[in-house]
Amino acid sequence: MPYDRKDYPSSLKNLNEATRLKAIEIINAMLEDGYDEDQAIPIGTEQAKEWYDNANDQERQEMRDKSAKELKDHDDHSSRPELMERGVMVIKHDDGWAVQTKTADQASDVFDQKDEAVKRGREIAKNKGTYLEIQDSDGNVQETHSYEDE
Repeated sequence: MPYDRKDYPSSLKNLNEATRLKAIEIINAMLEDGYDEDQAIPIGTEQAKEWYDNANDQERQEMRDKSAKELKDHDDHSSRPELMERGVMVIKHDDGWAVQTKTADQASDVFDQKDEAVKRGREIAKNKGTYLEIQDSDGNVQETHSYEDE
């Protein structure tokens, strides 16, 4: 269930608006990636607090200006439920190595190191009960791991 400005976990109610909205954005992205709410909410909250501490005034204002649609539009699983059933890929990216659900429009994470991307991809694939496809830098499939029966 994606959250928005009016419908969010009660644990976020005492956060300032920018931090709460960033937490909602992170939590929605994690839910899209297959995390359980019990995991996504505390992780998203902590990451949002860290973001706020490091954000400048303009970034904080941009977050407050985000619309409810923007908070939900992460290819969220309510509008694209088929993504929950798709495998996860680790692919070469301009900024390093990306973790991306097959047919998704964008990567969920990008890492400098391939092993970090593989670790994250494995977590997502396990949570979704699908598979992980690891590609080499030329886009060839290097390895595939199934988590469908776990």
